[in-house]
Amino acid sequence: MGRLRRSRVHKGIRDTYRKYRTRNYARDLDQIHDDIKPENAEKLKQQALDPDKPGLGQNYCIECARHFITADALKEHVRGKTHKKRVKVLKEEPYTQAEADAAAGLGKPDNGKRGGRSLTSEDVTMED
Repeated sequence: MGRLRRSRVHKGIRDTYRKYRTRNYARDLDQIHDDIKPENAEKLKQQALDPDKPGLGQNYCIECARHFITADALKEHVRGKTHKKRVKVLKEEPYTQAEADAAAGLGKPDNGKRGGRSLTSEDVTMED
């Protein structure tokens, strides 16, 4: 019986794992939801010229948080599958912190109506 795998596969090296995990990091959906709001979207569409960004920062897809080199590349992207999937995902509202706390059982307890029902003699009977 021979060896099952090669001996050097960089499997346990932490730095290479982090490099590949964070290299293509994109904005989170809740951040993009903030960008889609009309007051923020207008700022992102009319950005100042920036030589460090592709296309000088003028061709930006808000839903995907990506810059494109030309307007034609942006139009081609808008017609594509990845953009359409992202738009579909963004139609759903993100969870709020209050919803997350309630799901975890950390919210206010729901003990019913205040004042509630008072006990009467008919409610409690004791038998021997």
